[in-house]
Amino acid sequence: MPSPSPSQSASGPTPRRRRLGWTLALLAFAQLITALDFNIVFVALPEIGRDLGFSAHTLQWVTSAYAVAYGGFLLLGGRAADLLGRRRLFVVALLLYALSSLVGGLAESSGLLVAARAVQGLGGALLFPATLSLVNTLFAEGAERNRALAIWSGAGASGLCLGSLLGGLLTDAFGWEAVFYVNVPLAGAGALLAYAFIPADGARQRGRSFDLPGAVTVTAGVTLLAFALIQGPESGWTSPIILAGFALAAVLLAVFLTVEARSRDPLMPLRLLGNRSLSGAMAITLIFGATFNALPYFLTLYFQAVHDYSALSTGAAFLVPSLMIAAGTQVGERMATRTGMRPTLLTGIVTGAVGAVLLAVGMSAGGSYWHILPGILVGGLGQGLTWTGMWIAAASGVASGQQGVASGMASTALQVGTALGLAVLVALAARDTTGLAGEALRGEITGGLRVAIYVAAAGILLSALVALTFRSRQASGAQPVHVDA
Repeated sequence: MPSPSPSQSASGPTPRRRRLGWTLALLAFAQLITALDFNIVFVALPEIGRDLGFSAHTLQWVTSAYAVAYGGFLLLGGRAADLLGRRRLFVVALLLYALSSLVGGLAESSGLLVAARAVQGLGGALLFPATLSLVNTLFAEGAERNRALAIWSGAGASGLCLGSLLGGLLTDAFGWEAVFYVNVPLAGAGALLAYAFIPADGARQRGRSFDLPGAVTVTAGVTLLAFALIQGPESGWTSPIILAGFALAAVLLAVFLTVEARSRDPLMPLRLLGNRSLSGAMAITLIFGATFNALPYFLTLYFQAVHDYSALSTGAAFLVPSLMIAAGTQVGERMATRTGMRPTLLTGIVTGAVGAVLLAVGMSAGGSYWHILPGILVGGLGQGLTWTGMWIAAASGVASGQQGVASGMASTALQVGTALGLAVLVALAARDTTGLAGEALRGEITGGLRVAIYVAAAGILLSALVALTFRSRQASGAQPVHVDA
């Protein structure tokens, strides 16, 4: 059953609120760690490639190994949080994150570093649904949970901001190894603090299983799908390995759905899809991943390939968009509480699309940061609004015992969308630059980036059609969907 709200606690509202405040701070800290790691490694990639002998083709796997493992294990992580206990999984995930970060920093070969990044991805896949489901079960649905989700979301945006800047600082001062070592004390401290601030899980539920056939088929299917989407641009979409990956992924996911429909204790109860808020949120997170999540990649290319920014300068350039996203998450919470889910999401989506258009318009080979600043400000605000709104929607009306798997479902959609969007948008941005140099080269690269961002803006607007299906007051009025064991 959900924990009582602070005002309902027998120990009095003040001690209960204070304890929940520390709990939320720890959950936000965990979200900050995972967000920090994304950008902190991204900025260090050039130096990693030089030191460990990565080729231009294989360097992408420093990020792709994480993304494939993360996307493939999210649904299993959500189920594990519901069955094994959310605090238990939170601790295990952070310790796994700390250990793999240590191995990554010590790695002296490209293969070991890629393996460490894959284990980091597994840790992230266990941590994200455990953290999100803890927020959704410890805080009562409505204004209290909306506020908690806004703080959790803001911590993630702050992590993106700090990751960009800290990555540049650490790489310049101590080398790329430092971007891995910094995770070790942070994750280790988070695991220890969990015993002080997160309520104990209690005994495991009896008579519940992991649905091994479902777990194996969905994990393998989503992992293969992520691999094919990420590797497709490099290997070629018609190469045998990519075609085989897509075909096998489709077969495995079809088998997974068949297994779930017949299982007495499914990994992902298909009846959860009957919750219009959750299914709508999954569609929006898929499009969010394919559009909003791709924009930092193209901004990085614009900063470094067109304007020759250093790693440190690139990190500093991401401060403003990250701060605007953080501000948007807080505005999103207030809007969702006061006006409902549909106005919040529509405002965020339209604002984000306008920002993306302004960003593309401002890009030029001879331009400056000031030319793209309006797009960064408007787009960042829209992204933050949408981010908070879609996670509130994903949790609305879901019973406590299914919050973990619901979080896994929505976050899996986000990861698949991110891989799909990058594959499509990178292909659209590609230009033949053979023989070009100087201003001509920068102009051709910029033209490709603008096309990709215009298409992303159109995709963002597409999610407005999904947002229109939400009831205006859905965030506070949805009823939980209970699924029989």
